[in-house]
Amino acid sequence: MVRLRAAIATSAGGVVVRHEHGRAWLVVGSRRRERDGWTWTLPKGTPKPGETRDETALREVAEETGLEVRITGPLDAIEYWFVQSGQRIHKTVHYFMMEPTGGDLANHDHEFEQVRWITFAEAASMLTFETERMLVARAASLVEPSAPVAAEVRSAETMP
Repeated sequence: MVRLRAAIATSAGGVVVRHEHGRAWLVVGSRRRERDGWTWTLPKGTPKPGETRDETALREVAEETGLEVRITGPLDAIEYWFVQSGQRIHKTVHYFMMEPTGGDLANHDHEFEQVRWITFAEAASMLTFETERMLVARAASLVEPSAPVAAEVRSAETMP
């Protein structure tokens, strides 16, 4: 049995929310991965030397979505394990609530093939990873605590 070396990684990202037509919308991006096919995820990335978590989140979200954003508050962190280059990596991603202040989705970088606005209800079935679906359900309860869309996300999360 081969034992993999363990490593720790940290990233930061955001749930970018806008309100339009009486609904809350968030930004997601799609990328092609050999093992997973297409994945739909939240924007996030790795810190540069000397960057704080919020600086990393602002930079990465801007690069990956083409939007200028500002942080409106902290959200949560998610954790997961993956294997890469012979290492078993424990990754923590710190997320912030954000709102757009400018920019254009058409200006997103190469890390996403496609970037789009979706409703919180759509996120429950569109996001690839359960940890991100749970995070978005929490964000929905913060932006629309009594709105039906938050309840739809929570109930979709508990479905088998």
